[in-house]
Amino acid sequence: MSNTVEFRRMQADDLDRVLALEQQAFSHPWTRKLYDDALTSYECWMMTVDNQHVGHGVISQVLDEAHLLNIAIAVEQQGQGLGLQLLEHLMQRSSERGCVECFLELRESNQSAYRLYERFGFNEIGRRRDYYPAPGGHEDALVMVCTLFADE
Repeated sequence: MSNTVEFRRMQADDLDRVLALEQQAFSHPWTRKLYDDALTSYECWMMTVDNQHVGHGVISQVLDEAHLLNIAIAVEQQGQGLGLQLLEHLMQRSSERGCVECFLELRESNQSAYRLYERFGFNEIGRRRDYYPAPGGHEDALVMVCTLFADE
């Protein structure tokens, strides 16, 4: 049986589901206020498999640069390639909107995300010291960038 993966724009009435997934997936999840602001300022996307919410992502655009602000896959759905599909969708949207590069930050300890981004074509270009809150202090962020290619 094939699973139907779909993407749609996030709506305010999705936030309870989004926040529940964030609570499971992240040690420091985004707040409702951050999502309220994101819905009016950025592109926020829901990913569903067979009509079940399995992930979401948020991208911003500044001139011809995209910034991947958040990407999350439900813990029980991780390791199945869904993160890559969601990333591909977000990068395609950024390219369609005229972006030529995408930047992101991730926790230095998040090796599974690092491998996903590297696999997609992101390269590490820097580090932000003590960027993320962490148990007992702060954790560095790795800064990564990827060149986006317009569809020929």
